[in-house]
Amino acid sequence: MFSDLLSPVELEADILAFWRENDIFEEGLRISRGRPEWIFYEGPPTANGLPHNGHVLTRVIKDLFPRYKTMRGFHVRRKAGWDTHGLPVEVEVEKTLGIHGREAIEAYGLEPFARKCVESVFTYTKEWEELTERIGFWINLEDAYVTYHRSYVESVWWALSQLFKKGLLYQSHKVVWWWPQGGTALSAGEVGQGYKTVDDPSVIVRFPVDGQPGVSLLAWTTTPWTLPSNTAIAVGPALDYAVVAFGEERLIVAAALVERCLGPEVTVLRR
Repeated sequence: MFSDLLSPVELEADILAFWRENDIFEEGLRISRGRPEWIFYEGPPTANGLPHNGHVLTRVIKDLFPRYKTMRGFHVRRKAGWDTHGLPVEVEVEKTLGIHGREAIEAYGLEPFARKCVESVFTYTKEWEELTERIGFWINLEDAYVTYHRSYVESVWWALSQLFKKGLLYQSHKVVWWWPQGGTALSAGEVGQGYKTVDDPSVIVRFPVDGQPGVSLLAWTTTPWTLPSNTAIAVGPALDYAVVAFGEERLIVAAALVERCLGPEVTVLRR
């Protein structure tokens, strides 16, 4: 009795075909023309890598807002974009060329390397467009902005100049992720692409107690390069600490870590 019902896959294909054949997206823009504008510029993907399930999630969420605003009576043009710069592009081109790092790029030549980047950024445009249609993300791919185009670059500098004229830009200091090999700061998204488990050096350091010769606090750190800037030692009021005889010294260490830090033969004088 269910033989005439469409499967979900067939139903999806039918709906997409109906939208395409009847220009439903364009028709929605036409009938809403003249209403108050609600501006939507897509945060653009980079098309030199294949889309994956994570991109489906973000694009579906993006689509919610223009649809909602359209139903609330706004005209939403939904401008698509392509991100054509940044470390993901450069790293992908490095893999293609079989080179790695800043010095290798400079040896290859900055101008030819930049041209290779431009050539690579639209490698998977077709796959991105197919994904966008399949998930029903209504956006104007025919009139997408491109971040390496002069008009886009100049618009960014124009926006910065306006912020500067209004006194909204300031110079300060900020702790950022740094890529020593490439010689550049990293965004959170770029850092997130490269997390992996590694063996990291750590040290245990003596901190002499002021006014108590021969007595030191032991502290453990995985970032020994920060030690010159240390100004205080933090202790936990709910933790147990032990005073340990270590030769002629007296060391104060977390009680639970005495054996691990100093071995089983040390003498605990008090807690």
